[in-house]
Amino acid sequence: MRVALRPRSGCLVLCLCLSAFTLLLQSLWVPLEMTKDEPAGRSPEEQGRRGLGFRRLSLRLEALSTQVQRLSRGKDVTQLTRDDLSLLLQSFRQDQHGLARLEKELLIVSQKLDQLGRNHHHPHRPHTPPPHDDLGAHIGPNECEVPMDTAYPVCAEKVEFLQARWQSDPCYAFYGVDGTTCSILTYLSLIEDFCPPRLGRNHSALPWHKKLPSYTEKAEIRTSLSQLFEDIGNNSGPALNFIRSRVERMSEQWIQAGGRLMRSSNKTLSSQMRVLLYPGALAGSAGQRFEAMVERGGPLGELVQWADLSACLTILGHNLTLSTSQRQLHSLIGAAPGRGSCPIQWPLTFDLIYTDYHGLAHLQGAMGLAFQHYQCRFRILDSFGTEPAFNLESYANSHGYKTLWGRWGLQPLQYMTMFPHTPDNSFLGFVSKEAERTEVREEELEPETDGTDRIAVVYGKQDYMWQGKSEYVEVISEQLETHATVYQPPGHTSNLPSFITNHGLLTQEHFLRLLGRAKVFVGLGFPYEGPAPIEAIALGCVFLQPRFDPPHSSVNNDFYKGKPTSRQISSQHPYAEEFIGRPHVWTVDMANRTDVREALKAILSTEVKPFAPRELTCEGMLERLHGYITHQNFCSKSVPTWPPESALRAHLGPLGQSCAGVCRRSSLVCEPALFHHLNSPSAFTRLGLGCSSMGQEVNHLFPAYSPWGRHCGLQQEPLLFSCAGSDPSHRRLCPCRPHLPGQVALCPDCI
Repeated sequence: MRVALRPRSGCLVLCLCLSAFTLLLQSLWVPLEMTKDEPAGRSPEEQGRRGLGFRRLSLRLEALSTQVQRLSRGKDVTQLTRDDLSLLLQSFRQDQHGLARLEKELLIVSQKLDQLGRNHHHPHRPHTPPPHDDLGAHIGPNECEVPMDTAYPVCAEKVEFLQARWQSDPCYAFYGVDGTTCSILTYLSLIEDFCPPRLGRNHSALPWHKKLPSYTEKAEIRTSLSQLFEDIGNNSGPALNFIRSRVERMSEQWIQAGGRLMRSSNKTLSSQMRVLLYPGALAGSAGQRFEAMVERGGPLGELVQWADLSACLTILGHNLTLSTSQRQLHSLIGAAPGRGSCPIQWPLTFDLIYTDYHGLAHLQGAMGLAFQHYQCRFRILDSFGTEPAFNLESYANSHGYKTLWGRWGLQPLQYMTMFPHTPDNSFLGFVSKEAERTEVREEELEPETDGTDRIAVVYGKQDYMWQGKSEYVEVISEQLETHATVYQPPGHTSNLPSFITNHGLLTQEHFLRLLGRAKVFVGLGFPYEGPAPIEAIALGCVFLQPRFDPPHSSVNNDFYKGKPTSRQISSQHPYAEEFIGRPHVWTVDMANRTDVREALKAILSTEVKPFAPRELTCEGMLERLHGYITHQNFCSKSVPTWPPESALRAHLGPLGQSCAGVCRRSSLVCEPALFHHLNSPSAFTRLGLGCSSMGQEVNHLFPAYSPWGRHCGLQQEPLLFSCAGSDPSHRRLCPCRPHLPGQVALCPDCI
């Protein structure tokens, strides 16, 4: 029995069939994790190859459903015949004969529906140009057929994807996509590069690929920070107020250091850079939470680094833009309106973008394909470091290094750390306050202080940091008047021991005055690796800190769990312990009263002068950042040339040791930019190794030598050159280099 179908009824039946069949197919192939993690608008091949056949059919069915729904809203759909419907329904019933045949039939029906759509809207002009397509007037009879070009293997799949999902992000409509194959092909040719150029266009004309004229001006040392104050003044909030206050307080130091650098004879002028500073942690909902914590004793280390970075770049003569707004970020980079599935509208106008992990996610969510194109310009402020094994997503997932923060696939040297603890990253650092201790003591702080040296200030601004530390602090209070700066919420009773003088949360200026009167700055074990101990040492304090046994790491410590590093933290502040040491830093067993008392006795009997490592002074940071900007080029396809090969000191490490450790034991530093000099058969020969076999492998320990079988392994993936990592069965080939006194980031041949 045959049932006559009215045109509109036929469309509705077809929609229902398509929807039901699409749901069936999706239930067969959609991974659970994709429903949670995949952003809207991401293409099928970016979601892996699992269930590829079902996926393509599902997308095609979804696209057909969209086309039919669009047609069903029209008044004249008489050209959609019962034969069309019967053909499609029959193909559904015969799908056991092969998915490939069904896919081909669906493609034919899709093209018919697309043609019907064009004829429906303009029955007398069958080939009307799609909206926003300036080439539409030249479209010929075959222009809207999906091209089969081996140079563009995913073009057809991209077309299917957009036919189904073009309404998932308004940016597609902004670029002229209206669901028709013509508009989609135009978009995929002119805006993205997944389909062949149309009518003589080539991909050099992609609007966000065009190269802007380079600055010809050289960066000259500035003698004022007024430009930075003006930029910061356009923003407000507790975090920006902190940054502004710090820059103002240290402005004279920066200007004087810039003058000394300008007079040095070995300074090479660099090109003036257009730089965007975008602290993503201060933007959006995360920024609101961070801002609230600033006034309640929250972490300020990142703000210290952002303040010093902005001042340093300004003194070096570069043009800065500072933003803490996602909306403003979208405007600055030219993001298309929508959810970020499409590329930006014009070429990126910034030579460098300094941001953090939060900002990196914001950029990815606004730039579409342009994110990968411009990611070589990003510099990521990353306090605790990102090791290569965690950075490459495919490797991290398959080798047990998957974390929340890793997986971005940048050059590891693009991550910039607070301290030089991860040689695979670039050490950005910050600046400690350079002040004469006697000048600070002349300032009166609080009536409770008596102006003597027998004062201890405890490092810990929130109550929870003191839990379980009362005996440790009590031993200190036997010898020293003990002060705290713990945030006290209004109406709350203090939980601190009665022998503690608590000043509450202090401003930067008043906190430094308190440190200036103290003999000892006492660490409680947390926060880890912050700037405050370095500033205390620069003011003449001795830093007393707890030793960790066993060391803290992502394996046994909640704070480091999920961070993209395998570092073992032996004390609260490893940099202070290893790079500064006694008499400025004493590391003790916090639970051993005798150990603490003996350390205090030695501290009180020793005169200690203020000390600041050169790398943590204004001049040291200017010197280091100038070197990075002048010589680091992550957009180049060639191997790095800085540091120069003359700096290389090749070492063969013992079994089970990382290159970071091997170089440190020789008073050198591991330099990942020199690994490529060791990744060749000749490097093994120069180190006296005879290889019975040699091969390339994707392994973050390579290049390395295995004594068992005398196998020599070369690194296949340059992103996995890693100073970190060890294995008991491999001896690693390590690229060590010397460094300047007090400046581990630079070698004698580097400047």
